[in-house]
Amino acid sequence: MSRRPSERLRVPAPVLRTRVRSKRAATDQPNVTGDGASPLTVRFWLLLVVTGVAAGLSGIALMALLHAVSERAWGSGAAEGFQAAVERADAWGRVWPLLVAGLVAGVGGYLLRRFVPGRTDVDDAIWTGDARLGVRRSTGTAALSEIVVGLGASLGREAAPKLMGGVWGAVLAGWGGLSLEQRRLLVACGAGAGLACVYDVPLGGALFTAEVLVGTVRLPVVLPALACTATATVVAWLYLPAGPVYPGLPVPATTPSLLVWAVPAGVLIGVLATGWVRLIGFVSHHGPRRTWWRIAAPVVAFGLLGVAGLAFPQLYGNGADLAEQAFLGGGALLLFAALAVLKPLVTAMCLGSGASGGLFTPTLCTGAVLGAALGGAWSVLWPGTPVGTFALVGAAAMIGAGMQAPLAGLVLVLELTGTGFGIAVPLVAATLVATAVARWLDGYSIYSARLAAQPSPEQST
Repeated sequence: MSRRPSERLRVPAPVLRTRVRSKRAATDQPNVTGDGASPLTVRFWLLLVVTGVAAGLSGIALMALLHAVSERAWGSGAAEGFQAAVERADAWGRVWPLLVAGLVAGVGGYLLRRFVPGRTDVDDAIWTGDARLGVRRSTGTAALSEIVVGLGASLGREAAPKLMGGVWGAVLAGWGGLSLEQRRLLVACGAGAGLACVYDVPLGGALFTAEVLVGTVRLPVVLPALACTATATVVAWLYLPAGPVYPGLPVPATTPSLLVWAVPAGVLIGVLATGWVRLIGFVSHHGPRRTWWRIAAPVVAFGLLGVAGLAFPQLYGNGADLAEQAFLGGGALLLFAALAVLKPLVTAMCLGSGASGGLFTPTLCTGAVLGAALGGAWSVLWPGTPVGTFALVGAAAMIGAGMQAPLAGLVLVLELTGTGFGIAVPLVAATLVATAVARWLDGYSIYSARLAAQPSPEQST
């Protein structure tokens, strides 16, 4: 029987042309593929490094804007302890920043749509478009996003640096005359670097680039992704602190109770993640249409959030403090259960109003409080595992299922917390099961569910 020729001959060829004694191709290893339509030329690598630097500097500027707005609205120290600053404020002090956020989102969004053309959805640009982004409109969208998050909107802060990292990739690809596929890869690397630098997660950001934005974990993708996220993260250290976002958490350990809990919890979290993604899709495609309602809807939505925050101040902001509270196990189980329902609802309300913001941290914190609630109830039957350990597992499972990216979800949680290797098996089990259940039930992610409708082949001809 003749041996089938290799399907993985690399282009360009490696420097060492002679084969080893096996007589097989140097690239028969499945992940060591050729560069394909995105050759990693010297020009590409130079533009990649510049993209990483630009993404890091953009991350610094956007986080400085967020911190300045947060300090102005919530008082000194809000950037370091947002929930504590909210709890110190009186009733009016909690509501007025959200009303201002609604005005900024409504009026600012209207002006950008009316007078500044250009694409601002980096996922759509990479997956279905020509990987081009409107520079002026994207810059304005990113600034609005950080302002409303700094004022207390229940949205993630990562959308803006992710967008601007992608913008720099698109601009530099145009200047460098790269091909369409090279441009898509550079935009994806820039977007992943933007996310990585503001959370100090270079490895998780690279996996996010490969697993979510490009959709393949192979060397011609992983190598530039790692280079770009590492560059951006180092640059961001000029302003942002190095180290885990959630430092000083207790070191978790695997227990028999946790091992048994991980699988059924993964099933339930996968089902709930599917509902969460569907909710995101619904509000994304059924938002306000009339001009006056587009301006008013964020004011109404953020005003309702402000009122809800009088009873539950944990609902304000992207959810980072709420996730930390769950990781530390510092809260009543009924409170965690209530927040596991309320946090995704208010986040969907903010997103559905037309405001721009991310979903990564809200999804992460929802998984954390859900894991804490479910794990706390489980501990009544089988004690011995801290609630915070269940929260870590819940966070990884929810973000893995929500992104449809289990590897990126696992690594992001490990990097964000600086701990978790002691519970690697239950972390993997819950994330695997949750992602598989969500994929089996539906398959959309928190990113793909928001994509604009594409014309059918019959409509486009």
